[in-house]
Amino acid sequence: MAGELVVGNGNILINLDPHLQIRDIYFPYVGYQNHVQGYPNRLGVWVNGSFSWLSSNEWEIDARYHKDSLITFSKAKNANLGISLLVEDGVHQRENIFLRKISVTNHSDEKKDVRLFFHQDLSIYETEIGDTAFYDPETDTIIHYKKNRYFLFNGEFEHTGIQQYTTGIKRFQLAEGTWRDAEDGLLHTNPIAQGSVDSTFSLEQSIGPHETKIAYYWLTLGKKREEAVSLNYYLKEIGPSLTLDKITVYWRKWIQKANSIKADLSEDIIDLYKRSLLIVRTQTNQNGFIMAANDSRIQHYNRDHYSYMWPRDGALVAAAMTKAGYHRMVENFYRRCAELITEDGYLHHKYNPDGSIGSSWHPLVGKDGEVQLPIQEDETALVLWALWQDYTHTEDIEFAQSLYRSFVRPAARFLLDYFDDHFELPKPSYDLWEERRGIFAFTASSVYGGLMAAYSFAELFGEQERALKYKQGAERIKQGISTHLYDSEIGRFIRGIYVDSSGNVTKDLTIESSLYGLFAFGVFKPDDERMIATMNAIENELSIQTEIGGIARYYNDYYFQQTHHIEIVPGNPWIICTLWLAKWKIAKAKKLSDLKEALAVFHWVVKHASPSGLLPEQLHPMTGEPLSVSPLTWSHATFVDVIVDYVTAFERISQNTT
Repeated sequence: MAGELVVGNGNILINLDPHLQIRDIYFPYVGYQNHVQGYPNRLGVWVNGSFSWLSSNEWEIDARYHKDSLITFSKAKNANLGISLLVEDGVHQRENIFLRKISVTNHSDEKKDVRLFFHQDLSIYETEIGDTAFYDPETDTIIHYKKNRYFLFNGEFEHTGIQQYTTGIKRFQLAEGTWRDAEDGLLHTNPIAQGSVDSTFSLEQSIGPHETKIAYYWLTLGKKREEAVSLNYYLKEIGPSLTLDKITVYWRKWIQKANSIKADLSEDIIDLYKRSLLIVRTQTNQNGFIMAANDSRIQHYNRDHYSYMWPRDGALVAAAMTKAGYHRMVENFYRRCAELITEDGYLHHKYNPDGSIGSSWHPLVGKDGEVQLPIQEDETALVLWALWQDYTHTEDIEFAQSLYRSFVRPAARFLLDYFDDHFELPKPSYDLWEERRGIFAFTASSVYGGLMAAYSFAELFGEQERALKYKQGAERIKQGISTHLYDSEIGRFIRGIYVDSSGNVTKDLTIESSLYGLFAFGVFKPDDERMIATMNAIENELSIQTEIGGIARYYNDYYFQQTHHIEIVPGNPWIICTLWLAKWKIAKAKKLSDLKEALAVFHWVVKHASPSGLLPEQLHPMTGEPLSVSPLTWSHATFVDVIVDYVTAFERISQNTT
């Protein structure tokens, strides 16, 4: 699966598959553009006349990370060749450099001649058309380029550089690619190729019995040839070994804030907490755009991807990272939202990481031909809510002030204006799952949270009249939820209502995990009897009745549906939905024993993370295999969010009982 390992720095993101092949290279933004498109960039080994790609079943591979770092630590062993590899990958925290260290160990009693073959298969600007790959004798490197994107590949094996190289045509007529040329251990030199091209080069050394030697492979990126070449010289001057050490030190210092996490959490839970913080960092652009997921496999299903910023996802991720102490990492998210907000005060469906509007399936015309706003209102409301969460944790009044007029006021104005006076609820918009249009409990609760945030900001800045207006709007929303989105006959809150052109109302009684928002955004207390009944219904009706367990999004969820036995599997288990239930249990906990069920959820999440610590969007309900994308930023951020909730509750309860 692509995305077994991810490394990045906010400008570059590189995904590696279980065979340690590069599958995605995103530059100059995390999520845009993907210059590999999921094609395997192979790593092969030739030993004394025998050749094997790491993608073959001859290799036993364990792909992981160094503890508390964004440097990988992957072991690969080939008994037939009698060698093993220790592969460590990282992206420089500041520069556009990807660096790979390969420690090659000869496990036999005889000397081995070893050749490492590195294959580069790019689709620059997300298309294979018009690429060029060439050998550059001035730098002794291979360079791929098109327009304003340059990719320079180099390496050394015990200080010896590239030995063999070639470039050629790929996936055209009968040409498979230059990787086929490597399989006899010899490359037929071709110094340049144009069009749909790839390249392969070798690093070579003799390794004595039971000896280990070190190879390095690196990629430098630039918008000009000079930039890529300059970074190549920079790395060679410092040395790849020292460079990798510096990257390791940086990430271990970055994660030190997480060392303050205490309570009765096991080491594996704390390790996943730290890994989640690091993974969220890889998915966050330096400019502030927080990407939902960057996994090219999803394109095989619908010819689109998750490499967008949904403001809702971004808001919940940003709020979680601030709670964990990483405000500076996400503050640009709010600045970007202030720039993106429309004159009317709302945010669009989703965005590319350069700020342009992303693809959408929300129509501007309804079923009856009426004009409609193609938005999910929660996306605007939750950014407003998250910004107040940011202030409560940081008390950075200057930052809050800088966004008050540009974002808080226009967003709050929209929330007040986009209002149905009859129902005292927000007007219809699309739900958080982007599947249906109506008036939904999750959306209404997010609007309540957004207006209460605006109220708090207005009070903070001495605008009492404006504050009162926001608070009154929030109170009307709360009343509307109580009146129209609670069903006394079934004794719980409902997903939503639909109002046709004649004013007829249809209730949507579907039990849905997103009803957690009614307490999470402050509408009701977690121990409100109606809230208890609702969350109990979620647990009872959305639990997966297989060995895998977990909580579905909603009853009879069709997305990636694996079985129609909905009485057993109401939907696939989602990481975030399962954690939402734990969040509620923590929120209403009065004694330490009340936290045990939440702790069990954390162990469940750890169990279903990949060996490298990545969390997918959802799981196969029968096998537990990851479904959809991995890693999903929202999954990791929700784990961070609920862990912080747990630690806070543990400390509070412990203090009250001593």
